[in-house]
Amino acid sequence: RARRTGPPDGGWGWMIVAGCFLVTICTRAVTRCISIFFVEFQAYFGQDYARTAWIHSIVDCATMLCAPLGSLISNHVSCQVGIMLGGLLASTGLILSSFATSLEHLYLSLGVLTGLGFALCYSPAIAMVGKYFNKRKALAYGIAMSGSGIGTFILAPVVQLLIEQFSWRGALLILGGFVLNLCVCGALMRPISLKEDCKTAPEFLEQDYVPETEKQDLKRMFICSPLIKLWPHECLCYCSWKEYDFLLMPGFMVLAVSVLFMAYGCSPLFVYLVPYALSVGVSHHQAAFLMSILGVIDIIGNITFGWLTDRRCLKKHRYFCYLFAVGMDGLCCLFLPALQSFPLLVPFSFTFGYFDGAYVTLIPVMTADVVGTSLLSSALGVVYFLHAIPYLVSPPVAGWLVDTTGSYTASFLLCGFSMIFSSALLCFARLAKKIKRLHLRSLTGNTALKQHIWTNGAIAYSVTAELDQKDVEFLAVDTNSFSNR
Repeated sequence: RARRTGPPDGGWGWMIVAGCFLVTICTRAVTRCISIFFVEFQAYFGQDYARTAWIHSIVDCATMLCAPLGSLISNHVSCQVGIMLGGLLASTGLILSSFATSLEHLYLSLGVLTGLGFALCYSPAIAMVGKYFNKRKALAYGIAMSGSGIGTFILAPVVQLLIEQFSWRGALLILGGFVLNLCVCGALMRPISLKEDCKTAPEFLEQDYVPETEKQDLKRMFICSPLIKLWPHECLCYCSWKEYDFLLMPGFMVLAVSVLFMAYGCSPLFVYLVPYALSVGVSHHQAAFLMSILGVIDIIGNITFGWLTDRRCLKKHRYFCYLFAVGMDGLCCLFLPALQSFPLLVPFSFTFGYFDGAYVTLIPVMTADVVGTSLLSSALGVVYFLHAIPYLVSPPVAGWLVDTTGSYTASFLLCGFSMIFSSALLCFARLAKKIKRLHLRSLTGNTALKQHIWTNGAIAYSVTAELDQKDVEFLAVDTNSFSNR
């Protein structure tokens, strides 16, 4: 298969977007709709809300916790196989759940098995979009990620209707058949071979996203190993060589810490917005309408913010657009305890929903900007893995604060400050990076770095040299002798 020099930004890429859109419906939207079964599970098994609520937490946690496994299968087998296998596991889990006789049964089948299936599908599908798009990447992700909001908006009433017509067992059985569409989505994920996925050593030395330590290791290996002289003509697959080395990149480490705080802050609001609205005198119908508003505006945020950040004027500032969106959601949470009527909660749902959709769209884009497209699948697996623990513990912690204080104020304030800290951490990291760059520039006196030119017989490579002259002469002699063979 011929290698492309860059992502096609269209063509079959739009089918990849459609497949990812369906994957988000079958995974994230179905996960949200599991909360509709809570009342049915409570009534049938005679358990309290706390024990029943663990089902939703385990599904979310398993989906994010096993995300690196999905990336591993996608990298070493294929994205198609990983998504199809995930679809079969998720469908099996839902079907087995329809025969459940206890909550423990549901913990294993609906929680662990279905969550594992979703994990094998979610991050590989999102990573495939990044491989097919570059110029319109944010827009493509906006469309693909909007499946979560659209799916929730459509599936929620459908699931309620299925429960009324066929009971919760029949509804789970039908959902199991619906989730089998993940296998169709997997078939759409046609693999693509990009030039940056398989590079020669000199080309890796020129990449900005490759850490300086890796560049030094690569240079030393190029000098010392007698087999390295083959590298200019043979592909070096960096992903299989050290596909998780990005974990030591300072930029990714800061992003990882910020994701932990962001995930903690965003999760409880979706659980406690309706109970809070009911506690301040809002009717059940109006409280449900607030969630509908949040879901629909989430879709608008996915698509419009993706389109806006693809514009030339904002494309270079997507980092700060992400910070702004996360920070705005944090501010919304801080002001929420003061909003104690339906007319005041409606603007909150609009604002929080829009910026929630905005930063969710930019998470894969931010990750790709930090680690590069070739490592995106592995990096997304780790990023979504980091969501697991906050998703698991934040709703119970927020509930404990409500029980202890007798109000929702402490819970919402903790969520707000957590998201604001996540945004501020990334902002300070970027400022520190700029200050360091200016300091280095002042030390060097704005003089250009000395460069050495060497060839492999046909192509001249320009590498910023930190090697001594003997090393350069060795490389030149070695490559010339190889080209004369």
